[in-house]
Amino acid sequence: MDLVTSVKVCFKKYATFEGRAQRSEFWYFYLFLLLLGICTIIIDTGVLGHSIEEEYTPINTLASVITLIPSFSVSARRLHDINRSGWWVLLYITIIGIILLIVWYATEGEKKKNRFGSPVKIK
Repeated sequence: MDLVTSVKVCFKKYATFEGRAQRSEFWYFYLFLLLLGICTIIIDTGVLGHSIEEEYTPINTLASVITLIPSFSVSARRLHDINRSGWWVLLYITIIGIILLIVWYATEGEKKKNRFGSPVKIK
């Protein structure tokens, strides 16, 4: 799966917390979020004249709100791929939890059907 396909799939499955997501779908979507964040900061500071020190800037805040649900849903589906509950996403609240989640997100998914469904096929 490439970057563009991943972004399309994640927005198509905007609030779908069921099923599974491959590592490539997850990591490409988070790469997109990083690039989007950089672009919105450039627009907010360079074009709209907001300070980088401001807690909230309009374009970046809007982008964050729009991508919040898809980022949680792809995270839950990624955890499903390694046969873990999507509720583990709540570990984002803790520093140690973030490290554990990164390790799990990088783990290869199960090749066989698990309790969350069949492996995702690359199209």
